[in-house]
Amino acid sequence: QVQLVESGGGLVQAGDSLRLSCAASGRTFSNYHMGWFRQAPGKEREFVARINRDGTSTYYADSVKGRFTISRDNAQSTLYLQMNNLKPEDTAVYFCAARRFIQTNYDYWGQGTQVTVSS
Repeated sequence: QVQLVESGGGLVQAGDSLRLSCAASGRTFSNYHMGWFRQAPGKEREFVARINRDGTSTYYADSVKGRFTISRDNAQSTLYLQMNNLKPEDTAVYFCAARRFIQTNYDYWGQGTQVTVSS
């Protein structure tokens, strides 16, 4: 089992920045591909970004490309999402997720952290 705990959410104004963290425990963090997802009220959960096991490959949703940066610190078993130039449409609960293999679905999910961006 992998336990994931997100933190760093909050209420900010449009144009501000936030950095989300996802602390992992239970298994060897570097063995897992990681991702960030978000879910806005009344909408389905959507993909935000993903990163491979050693951090050398990343991929972003078009809606966040150029504004968000996913990274990881395997020594600290922590995943990050740096969010710059936030927009009201970024308002959502943000979740981190882990999967052992890139071809499979994400196996483990955190409880989420709320990000609210006011205009």
